[in-house]
Amino acid sequence: MFSKEESKQLRQEFWVSFGKSFPRKWTLYQTTIKDFSFKFHFDQKQAMVSIDVENQDLEKRIELWEKLESLRSILIMEYLPNANFNDSIILENGKEISRIWVTKTNVSIHNKNTWQETMEFLRDTMLKIEAFYTEFEDIIKP
Repeated sequence: MFSKEESKQLRQEFWVSFGKSFPRKWTLYQTTIKDFSFKFHFDQKQAMVSIDVENQDLEKRIELWEKLESLRSILIMEYLPNANFNDSIILENGKEISRIWVTKTNVSIHNKNTWQETMEFLRDTMLKIEAFYTEFEDIIKP
């Protein structure tokens, strides 16, 4: 097992290494849509790239989610065939969001032997999400 400090150090080392390996300005929170973002996640069990709809106004979140749902078949067929959709996910902090995500299992931020394949997964998946967003931004925007 890793101590909390060792785990923190590994996470930091991974993300610095990722940034150096794939230097790019990712869209992430700069989607120009309030509470609509793209996220990277990597922990001891899996890596994930997601589109999160976090709007506190439920009506606005539902409206945005319905637009994404209308593009579901395109997103799956042309960009992310393994995408998962869930209109209601409760985060650890109790906040409810809607999420589209893709995961890579059998990788761990604590195992440096899985870092390269994880970095490539994160990069490739985020590039596809950004391409999808660029193509359909006018439809997705409120």
